[in-house]
Amino acid sequence: MARQRQIAMFRPRNRAATAFALAAALFASPPVAHADGSGHAAHALGTVQFPVSCSPPARQQFEHALALLHHMTYALARKEFATLAEREPDCAMAHWGVAMTLFQPLWPTRPGPADLERGAREVAAAQAAPQQSERERAFIAATAAFYDNAGPPQYWDRVRRWEAAMQKVHAARPDDDEATLFYALAHLAVAPPDERQKAYADRAVELLLPVYRRNPDHPGAMHYLVHATDVPGRERQLGEVVAKYETVAPHNAHALHMPTHIYTRLGDWPAVVRGNLRSAEAALAEPAGEDGQYVRSEFAHAIEYLAYAYLQQGADAQAEVQVRRLRDEPRVEPTFTTAFSRASTAARFALERRDWKAAAALPVRTPDTLPWDKFPWAEGVAWFARGLGAAHMHDIAGAQAAVDRLAQLEEAASKSGEEIFTRNIRVLRLAASAWLAQARDDAPQARRLLTEAAELEAATPKHPVTPGPTLPAYEQLGDLLLEQERSSEALAAYEHSLQLYPRRFNTLQGIVRAARASGDNARADAAERELHDVAKDGTRKPALE
Repeated sequence: MARQRQIAMFRPRNRAATAFALAAALFASPPVAHADGSGHAAHALGTVQFPVSCSPPARQQFEHALALLHHMTYALARKEFATLAEREPDCAMAHWGVAMTLFQPLWPTRPGPADLERGAREVAAAQAAPQQSERERAFIAATAAFYDNAGPPQYWDRVRRWEAAMQKVHAARPDDDEATLFYALAHLAVAPPDERQKAYADRAVELLLPVYRRNPDHPGAMHYLVHATDVPGRERQLGEVVAKYETVAPHNAHALHMPTHIYTRLGDWPAVVRGNLRSAEAALAEPAGEDGQYVRSEFAHAIEYLAYAYLQQGADAQAEVQVRRLRDEPRVEPTFTTAFSRASTAARFALERRDWKAAAALPVRTPDTLPWDKFPWAEGVAWFARGLGAAHMHDIAGAQAAVDRLAQLEEAASKSGEEIFTRNIRVLRLAASAWLAQARDDAPQARRLLTEAAELEAATPKHPVTPGPTLPAYEQLGDLLLEQERSSEALAAYEHSLQLYPRRFNTLQGIVRAARASGDNARADAAERELHDVAKDGTRKPALE
């Protein structure tokens, strides 16, 4: 039997343990035992096997860094690959590993010029290494396709070149698990941001399941299967894999968080809370940045999911704790994920509670230390909240200003080549425009715009950065139709929204009200029972009249 190695962390104690302990005590989240106080030291990451043409100690460290790469723990993986490359400059795959950490296919992070230059240097060093197998040369050549500056310069052109190259590696080596895993990851990355995404997810599952069956402890097999399951219609199909991934790396922030994508799709709010409390703690326990000066952006990501889950349960006080927790932490990495989570948690906290005054006054581009010009969708979330708040307060000028700014941000995203960001901003703009039309007493225009927003949103895949739309457009359509006293149509819109985003507090509340108004008391009673079950531990009382 081929050798397999159980990967464990071996980092020394670091000062972040103090922050972790304080956060655990302050927020009363489940304790996480640390053998030596650090976020990953001596803890499992799963099982990988990738023999490389390096010294025996280097092979062990390479596989350890590779496990981190499969968990998308990019910064830590980069440090380990770079340390190995410095110690053994002729270890080709160590240089390959550094290059692989500098672009993150499923994440919204984009490599800047310095990253692209460094990646190209590392690929060149890998190609120049004197000892490398045919297999290693194939992996290095595939990564070189991403960093090739001779082709189109756009980020997504680079990703598509990498996917095509990995497809060739997989075709030449169909029984090579690592080739299959990276091809599946690349295939997920290039999925179009529309209804075709499911076909790409189906193909990825087809590739990944045999790898998982051969090695059910492989972090990449589990992780990428969870991503492939994060599409409508698949959320109930791989529960065993989802549950297993939650346990395979019990002190890795991303591994703890990732299963909650599926729990969110199922409306299992206690499981979302459980996973993200642990993920946030794990992120605090391992600093980021070249000098350890930042809190990992996984912290912000986990906080958004926490706030979302608490709000669906009507647990507004707990949600506010998380919103403040993120707002008051100034050291989170200055990434897209951080910017989005900052804007989104604040917007959700106002909008889910229907606090239109707070929504209309929501700050934008805060904190000003983040490079907001790079993050039009994140900024757009704040303007959407402002627009809805202003429209509901009949502040026509304020709502119009929000719509105008959303149009500018949509154009900026389009020019950058980020189609999925553009589509999401367009949904926000159409919805805000609909509520502006409603405030202007143009009911037909309001319905038309919000229907267009809902159809576009339903045809746009959910981006991994967010637990769901800022406010589901079909839920908003139900609200609008109920306000226009079109209760039967409102009920249909709410039901459609519930199919996409189950066990949402406001959707269930809308169903109760619309069903009662249209005389469907049986449906109203059923929805009311489900609502009380969802919010049984919350303090927000449903508005059912």
